[in-house]
Amino acid sequence: MPAPAQIQHLDLKAENQSIQGEIDAAIRRVTDSGQFVLGPEVDAFEREFADYCGVGHAVGCASGSDALLLALMALDLRPGDQVVCPSYTFFATASAITRLGGIPVFADIDPRTLNLDPEQARKAAARCSQLRALLPVDLFGRMVDTEAFLGLGDELGVPLIFDAAQSVGARDTQGRRAGSLGDFSCFSLYPTKNLGALGDAGIVTTSNPDHAARLRTLRVHGASEPYLHDEVGINSRLDALQAAVLRAKLRHLDDWNDSRRRLAARYDAAFAAAGAQDLSLATPTRDATDPVHHQYAIRVPERLRDPLQQALAGDGIATRVFYPVGLHQQRCFASLTRAGDVLPETERAVRENLCLPIHPMLREDDIDRVVERTITFLRSAARS
Repeated sequence: MPAPAQIQHLDLKAENQSIQGEIDAAIRRVTDSGQFVLGPEVDAFEREFADYCGVGHAVGCASGSDALLLALMALDLRPGDQVVCPSYTFFATASAITRLGGIPVFADIDPRTLNLDPEQARKAAARCSQLRALLPVDLFGRMVDTEAFLGLGDELGVPLIFDAAQSVGARDTQGRRAGSLGDFSCFSLYPTKNLGALGDAGIVTTSNPDHAARLRTLRVHGASEPYLHDEVGINSRLDALQAAVLRAKLRHLDDWNDSRRRLAARYDAAFAAAGAQDLSLATPTRDATDPVHHQYAIRVPERLRDPLQQALAGDGIATRVFYPVGLHQQRCFASLTRAGDVLPETERAVRENLCLPIHPMLREDDIDRVVERTITFLRSAARS
């Protein structure tokens, strides 16, 4: 019997091929221009991205990690300054803080959404003696409780940086797009993101023109004019080739995100019809936000998560675990964690979460196969 067809977790080749002519034209436009770093293509992408997000300014940079770093630099984060952030997130969220000598203060997540819990963030802030900012993360394509965090930032009198690396195109409960709120929003445009370049790229949005001007200076070694340096910045310029490709992809982003929503809805319906809750399987919480489903994460009992992943792999279905270790448990951050500190919901999530295939090129019958194989495994496990 032939091996089952592969269902990829993400299919960048098919996504890029679907608009190959536009990508080729974008690359040719840059190579013909001879302008490869910053320049007109970057200026145009920044304007188009700002308009898309509904914000006044967007500043391109070399990566999503640098986007976070530049935002913190623009706030003049100093050694010893504390920033509240989640532990259940990618490493860059916290490493950007520590690179400037700051201290990430980890708070727990809401188990329903996996996003930073505003009340846990408030408790973490209360432990701080030198609080400088709040840095919530829009995990897996769902925006955080923006109203709660905007209120908390005002209450504490500190800036708010949204890590929107996974939520481009998402909306909150008020219909506002990711990137339009807070002092800064930071996006990764890494190839695997919903809007992905052909290499590393990032962008920061802000409604504050002074912040935007500072970001533009910081990304070019702190130079306001060539060879005139007002401060020490970093080298984090967006390549024109990446900007040109991103401009082409931005025109398709809403359609691709709509495909992700449709596929997520099919997952939801199929799991509900199969009685997934009776098998101790939890699927994403649905609320008044409008997520873009960067990932479709399910939760299964810890003893079953790894065996389920292995069983699906044997059936040709690729899955991923995001994230297997909380940041507060990472060796490099050991000095930041007090003895006895635990983040129970984060620690449960890293043991239970499994991300199933979801991308715009996925077929609906692929979804049905993933669900069928998952349910079959869990039913078998329940009988044993």
